[in-house]
Amino acid sequence: MGGAGTDTAMETADIVLMADNLEKLPHTIKLSRKALAIIKQNIWFSLIVKFIALVLIFPGWLTLWMAVLSDTGAAIIVILNALRLLRVKE
Repeated sequence: MGGAGTDTAMETADIVLMADNLEKLPHTIKLSRKALAIIKQNIWFSLIVKFIALVLIFPGWLTLWMAVLSDTGAAIIVILNALRLLRVKE
């Protein structure tokens, strides 16, 4: 806890508390669970968009520019979805 820990211990730890206050531990666990759920959502969304683009490219229905725009749009949606973590309150 705090800055008194060794660098090796801080690198291998799952959670590093930078203050000697354990009251924030439940919030940290809640935030990490929410972050993991959002990461999984973002990965699935990205994979689905890529798969749909791949399926539409072979018959020629998806041009290069449409694929670029869909990839950029998917990246923006993933970023906006991840920004929901900023609204998590203690």
